[in-house]
Amino acid sequence: MLLSLCILVLNVFAQKHNADSAVKVMQAQEDSTLRAAMHADSVRIKREFAFKMKVAKVQPSIIYPVLNAGQFSGIVPVKDRTEIPDTNMDYKLLFEISFSNPDSIVKEINTGLVEVARVINLHVASGIPLKRIFPVIVFHGGGIKVVTNNTYYKEHFKIENPNIKVINQLSDLGARFIVCGQSMAYGEIKKEMFLPQVKVSLTAQTVLTSYQLKGYVKNTIQQ
Repeated sequence: MLLSLCILVLNVFAQKHNADSAVKVMQAQEDSTLRAAMHADSVRIKREFAFKMKVAKVQPSIIYPVLNAGQFSGIVPVKDRTEIPDTNMDYKLLFEISFSNPDSIVKEINTGLVEVARVINLHVASGIPLKRIFPVIVFHGGGIKVVTNNTYYKEHFKIENPNIKVINQLSDLGARFIVCGQSMAYGEIKKEMFLPQVKVSLTAQTVLTSYQLKGYVKNTIQQ
């Protein structure tokens, strides 16, 4: 009887010791994870500020040959270039945008459209005539919200669509805007909710493949 009681007590102490050890291990893992996360955040913040400092240094020299969609649509002139593009060619540019801005910057121009403006500015600054540049912009996924009208934007974001000015400027340059019908169905966005210059396709996939087969160079823009 006494032996059984001793064994029981030892088992209880052993279980408590194991539980305490497990808790300590988990606490150590939590501390390690938190330190790693803090370090990652610190590295990210340092990189962001380093990039902002670089932007600030080149900002005085930035130009906007055609479109001004914010500072990141501008380009830095380069003197004494030794590689010059053929200015007699047609430049068929196919852009793919599959995201809308996050809520934190919903009032700003879509970063995908900013990149479209930057690429066109780069081509023009390189000496390529505007009449030789043919942009086609394909929207799918969350990106279809970018080309919706003010009625839709006010209903969903409580503001007017900040992209309309740039879209109109691109439209004046002959850009084509095409949205994915599959994304429309899943996003519950009807045709009448889009800006008038927007075309609707069954799917973005056939637009992307067909235009590439026509010689367009695809630019997938990441968020």
